[in-house]
Amino acid sequence: MYRSVVKHFLVIPANRRFSLSPIITNSSCFSTDSNSQPLTRTDPINPSEQAETVNSASATAAASAVRNKEAHSAETVAAAARKEERFNERQNSRGVRQPRIEYQEEQARVLQAALHHVINLGWTEAAMITGAREVGVSPAIVGSFPRKEAVLVEFFMDECLQRLIDIIDSGEDMRNLIPSECVSKLIRIRLEMQAPYISKWPQALSIQAQPINIPTSFKQRTMLVDEILHATGDQASDIDWYLKRTVIGGIYSTSEVYMLTDNSPDFQDTWRFLDGRVKDAFDIGKTVQEAKYLLETVGAGMGNPLQDIVKRVFQR
Repeated sequence: MYRSVVKHFLVIPANRRFSLSPIITNSSCFSTDSNSQPLTRTDPINPSEQAETVNSASATAAASAVRNKEAHSAETVAAAARKEERFNERQNSRGVRQPRIEYQEEQARVLQAALHHVINLGWTEAAMITGAREVGVSPAIVGSFPRKEAVLVEFFMDECLQRLIDIIDSGEDMRNLIPSECVSKLIRIRLEMQAPYISKWPQALSIQAQPINIPTSFKQRTMLVDEILHATGDQASDIDWYLKRTVIGGIYSTSEVYMLTDNSPDFQDTWRFLDGRVKDAFDIGKTVQEAKYLLETVGAGMGNPLQDIVKRVFQR
């Protein structure tokens, strides 16, 4: 009987079939998904192909380095172009700037070395002779300078002007200052350049005041004021051009003289004096502008002739 029961459960009728899905394994886990693909064995990397891959990577890195170098060069050229463009704009807006006095290489070396001895020897021929000996040049070269001590002062003025121009061209912070702050900052920077020579600066002023030296001295100071005003974005013309430069030149000269008698730490009194004079100058400009508006308002009630007169006066 037991055999009949076992046979009844184990014997599968002929008309019934069971279908079993094949078991397929993936590389990382087992899966019974019938759509999975069987693993395919990959061949080992060919040494020649590996070398080609390394060479390709090296070539890519080299090409990237070349591109970076070219980009850096392009940025450098662009920066130089922008600087030249700013210089040309400054030149075009005010005409051709008077060139600096040109010196021969040996003369420039002697004058540069002589500045180191001005503190002890003053603005003198002795300082120039000492500078010549320091750089290994015959002291006889001092005879090639027609005005000797005056040439030394003028060389220093030119050097300071060039340094100020470089600061203006590279100083991005200047663009964020209002005109009065920009004027104060640049005058202070320029005066600080002569602070090391302050004990000998009265002698320099007396040399500049000699009749034969006045034209060059006046030209150098005019160029200095011109650079300061153009740094503020000034585009004045006609009478305003002269008025503004006269006012700023006066502020520079009075601050320069005040500095000679200033015994405060780091010339703090001079900088307060300078800021006050600049503020006064710009307040005067504001007062003139307010007067212009007032007169135009009054003129509007008195007819066109008065309006035309007011406009002609204040448009200058």
